[in-house]
Amino acid sequence: MARSRDTDGYDLPPGRVLAGKYEVLTLLGKGWEGEVYEVREVRTGIERAAKIFFHERNPRGRALLRYAHKLNKLKACPVVIQYHHHDTAWVRGRKVEFVVSDYVEGEMLSTFIAQQPGKRLRSFEALHVLHALALGVEPIHHMGEYHGDIHSDNIIIRRSGVGFDVKLLDFFDLGAPTREKIQTDVFDLVYTLYEMVGGSERYAKAGPEIRQIVKGLKQSLIRRRFRTAGELRQGLENLRWE
Repeated sequence: MARSRDTDGYDLPPGRVLAGKYEVLTLLGKGWEGEVYEVREVRTGIERAAKIFFHERNPRGRALLRYAHKLNKLKACPVVIQYHHHDTAWVRGRKVEFVVSDYVEGEMLSTFIAQQPGKRLRSFEALHVLHALALGVEPIHHMGEYHGDIHSDNIIIRRSGVGFDVKLLDFFDLGAPTREKIQTDVFDLVYTLYEMVGGSERYAKAGPEIRQIVKGLKQSLIRRRFRTAGELRQGLENLRWE
């Protein structure tokens, strides 16, 4: 029988202990590079997040190194989860590497959307969430960096007073930063708004305040109007309500 690929997923069960130090609690998300789990430190009982890299996507540990260095570089950005250290564990007969970061309370944005009436957010709420995201990504772009993997299964959200706290669960390394990669982040942010207001089933009925931002998902129009998350944030703050 052919051996399953790591990229099919580890699907670690709750209670599994990694490196004798971290008890797996639940799967938080899965990306191209690996899986992210909520774990608990066996010694202290403190909850953390652990990103386990797929062996096939982390040759010679290069993906992990880039990821750790990027998290460290962006540690002052409030939307970025704080990095602690890296470790190794044996999974399915292979030695794999993982990074340990802060665990942030909240739920996936995709889950949050699904729990709303009609499985969508009202325009005012959706724009507030997008503003929080743009505000968080703005310093990343200001530093000439990019995120590379913004989507509703990669965003943790929590209500906070009259607004929302958001965190980006994971990054995806696509090589050196470029203007194109930064603009892809912006498009992904706009697409997240499109998803929050109901996607293809609801967009035709969305108000002009939504259409001013989404622009029919035409990338050329979005990129011409919003080159960075900072410009998107400014656009939201100067939005015309009709």
